[in-house]
Parts: sequence; structure tokens; C-alpha cells
Amino acid sequence: MIYPMTQALEALLFDLDGTLADTEEAHRQSFNEAFEAFDLTWEWDPALYKRLLTVSGGRERLFAYAPALQQDVLAHLHEETIAKLHAEKTKRYRAKVASGQLRLREGVAHLIESAQKAGLKLGLATTTSRVNAKDLLARFFPGGNPFQAVVAGEDVGARKPDPEVYLKALKALKAKPQASIAFEDSAPGLASAKAAGLRCVITPTSWTEGSDFKAADMIRPSLDGVTLAELKRLLA
Repeated sequence: MIYPMTQALEALLFDLDGTLADTEEAHRQSFNEAFEAFDLTWEWDPALYKRLLTVSGGRERLFAYAPALQQDVLAHLHEETIAKLHAEKTKRYRAKVASGQLRLREGVAHLIESAQKAGLKLGLATTTSRVNAKDLLARFFPGGNPFQAVVAGEDVGARKPDPEVYLKALKALKAKPQASIAFEDSAPGLASAKAAGLRCVITPTSWTEGSDFKAADMIRPSLDGVTLAELKRLLA
């Protein structure tokens, strides 16, 4: 990707799961609770779930996992059953969100507040469900959703690493990719952002550390201390 020599920063676009908040343990627990509710003997331990996170989207992870269980009589689940299983998982995850178990990652709130004060556009580009995104945003930002554009899993035909989610968010914001920066925590998210023409800042979690982030424009443990001035230099 060839960028102009300089660009004024217009927009910041954030992934949700793992980037705004480290939600994956709550997701993993909710999947296991749903399996138990359906009398399945499946259990996604942390090591297995970390591998499954290379597949974007909860339903997609279920489809990716089930056919691998050749010894299981439910190895070839019908799509309707997968949908019901995922709905059960979502119900349990939403209960965890409502209970206040999840928190924004360090530095996120301050960066978003700084962007608002500077008049930058803010977008959310996630492959999680719209209802999950709505619940988390209501919990994290009780004073009002700061994002002018929210693109969720139901809004796209292809999940990350496909760039569709970022392209739609950019279109909704009326922002140029060369003047915008994405924030991600995973390799599929990074690939999605870069394919959309964005600079990308990576803040790994324990679930994504060790992934291939060579294409990232900046890698930090968190967004704590990251300033708009520093981000603007990425566009130079």
C-alpha cells in the first residue's frame, strides 16, 4: 500500500473483542456453559480456544470445531442446531456483561476521549454480533455511545481477515483509509485492516500474543500512554 507523504488524521476505528476489552475468557466460559446446557461433552480449554480464535466469529468457530470431532455422533450438526447453541452461548455471555464482569482495556477510554475532544470520527468494526456490541457499549459508555459508525457481524458477508467490515465502517464515517487508523489485537484483524488500506495499531492479549504482527504499524502492550500526536506520525 502506497500512502501520500502526509495526511491529516480523520478517524479512529476500533475492533471490539480483545481490543476495547479482553472479553475472550467470558466468551470461552459461555461456550462451555452452552455445551453443558445442550448435554454435549465438549469443553474448550484455554489452549484449544486460543487456536479457535484464528477463526473470526462465534458461529464460525462452532462450524470449524464440530466437523473435527469425527468420533462424536454430533460431529455434523445441522445449521439450525448450531444457531440454537450459539444463541444459548450469547444469552450466557450477555448475562456476564450485565453483571459488570468486563472492563475496558487500559488506555482505551482516555484515547477515545482525546479523539472526541479533537473532533475525530470514531468507528467500531467488529465481527461479533450486534446485540453483544450494543450490550458492551452500553456498559462501557453509560453517557452515550461515542462511535458514529458501528459495523457488526450481521452487517458483513465475510468475516475478518476480509476487509469488508472496515470498508463499511469507513464508508459510514465518510473517512479516507489513508487518513484513518485501526486498532486490533489479532492477526485476522490486522490483515482485515491492512487490506482495507488502514494503518493499524496492535495491542495483543494473552489470547493473541505470539501471532504474526509484522505488518502492524505500531505494537504496544496496551493503549495506555498512546497519544494522538504519536498516532498522527504514523500517517507521515
